[in-house]
Amino acid sequence: MPHDPPAVDDILAAVTDRFGPLETTAFRGQTSLVVPEPQSFDLLSHLKEQGFDLLVDVTCVDYLEYRGAKQRYGLVYLLASTTTNQRLTVRVFVDDPEPRVRSVVPLWRAADWLEREVWDLFGITFAGHPDLRRLVMPEEFTAHPLRKDYPLQGRGERHNFPVITRDHS
Repeated sequence: MPHDPPAVDDILAAVTDRFGPLETTAFRGQTSLVVPEPQSFDLLSHLKEQGFDLLVDVTCVDYLEYRGAKQRYGLVYLLASTTTNQRLTVRVFVDDPEPRVRSVVPLWRAADWLEREVWDLFGITFAGHPDLRRLVMPEEFTAHPLRKDYPLQGRGERHNFPVITRDHS
């Protein structure tokens, strides 16, 4: 006889028992929790063991000049369980001058390019990542263009890139 999967509330209670009280929110059936950076890898590993076997996405939000923000960057991990169809959002905050978090590539291979994209566009370092290099921007590019302090018109970097000409015949 199949048993019902644990409810997200039960999973959060188990997480609280193991990691202490964490900030959680629920909106329209979507549950989110905030974990301090030093505990993030262990918590994400625990959630994978609890059935959140799919890393849907890793992205970032720059909270520069955001009213009430205590730290500048909010990493967002979107997790799902392929057996129960449950979803969970995990947020981890990091700050300047060197925003850093442990890579989750050892947990989910899908994190490889997702973390590279966040590093490339926001400058968040993923400690232990096997190949942290540019994914979107050219290697010669020295900035991280999705940071809110990056100028809308760029910094003049474009004049340093080779001109690509195309044969229109």
